[in-house]
Amino acid sequence: MDATVAPSWAYTLQLPHDPRAAGIARSTVRAVLRSHAMPGPADTAELLASELVANAYRHAHGPCALRLRAMAADRVRVGVWDTNPAIPAPFGGACAPPGAPDAEDGRGLVLVRLYADRYGAYRLDGAHAGKLLWAECGPGR
Repeated sequence: MDATVAPSWAYTLQLPHDPRAAGIARSTVRAVLRSHAMPGPADTAELLASELVANAYRHAHGPCALRLRAMAADRVRVGVWDTNPAIPAPFGGACAPPGAPDAEDGRGLVLVRLYADRYGAYRLDGAHAGKLLWAECGPGR
């Protein structure tokens, strides 16, 4: 095996509908990326995970799941599944309306779009019905 090629890996963390889930997601991302020697995307990946999980907590009334996956030696994909099938405006192609300058919420997914190198969403049917929002980042973001 070539020592310069990182092995493929993926982790999934089931999270309850709990306001502390976003903090747990940040800690998990930090620990996983540190263990795989991926410091480049760590700060951005933590932000992406936190905002995606916070969105799931706010707009779904059930559990969610965080999935981390190596896309390359220095790139990671953060995905969050939740039970609400509605794709939010920032991920559905339509622009989200700008929030009021003093609004305390409504900016999370806009931040995901700004900081992610790539992002997307899709609806899921069957036993795990709902949606999956994902975002990728690499070093230097």
